[in-house]
Amino acid sequence: MSIISIRDVQVGNPNARWSDPFKFTVTFECISHLPEDLEWKLIYVGSSSSVNFDQELDSCLVGPVPVGVNSFTFEANPPSVDKIPKEEILGVTVLLLTASYRDQEFVRVGYYVHNEYDSDELKENPPAEIDFDHLNRSILVDKPRVTRVAIDWGTETKGTVASGSQLPPVPAPATFEELNDVALQAEEAADKIEGKSGQAVETESGKENKNTVANT
Repeated sequence: MSIISIRDVQVGNPNARWSDPFKFTVTFECISHLPEDLEWKLIYVGSSSSVNFDQELDSCLVGPVPVGVNSFTFEANPPSVDKIPKEEILGVTVLLLTASYRDQEFVRVGYYVHNEYDSDELKENPPAEIDFDHLNRSILVDKPRVTRVAIDWGTETKGTVASGSQLPPVPAPATFEELNDVALQAEEAADKIEGKSGQAVETESGKENKNTVANT
């Protein structure tokens, strides 16, 4: 069971100049109080052939995290050009937004990024040296790829489930649309559980257990 589920990520400036900062507004839901911070990172993939060129653009800590829906804005500077192979600056690359708890990464959201010149003339006849004053970037926000990983959230989170929030496992990667479909199925299941509050519920192991159901 994942304690945190991302509900939405809004990219503040999907079409921008190369030198503009990245801006993200993240909305997520927490179904059990987390006493420690979540660490969010923004990583720019500098090369398709080696992770040695990946750049961590910035990181931020969010927490302690209360139960419910939370939101924050995350900004980061563009990557350092001297750390990217010259031949891989133009074209398509990937931007990763990741989240970790207690040094355990539990989700990453990947976006394709297209870097190109702002005029047809430069696109058809690119200069020998990259002209960053005329370089634009476009983040393809329509189809983010969401990958979730099961982690150990700690014993203090066991037994507390927010109604309509517990999501069954989703094969990774998945899009936000696919995750939303799963959330609807989870809400239907939660309604059934809420009607049986206080009764014994059969677990996968065949043992009886009483779940605590909290209203959202």
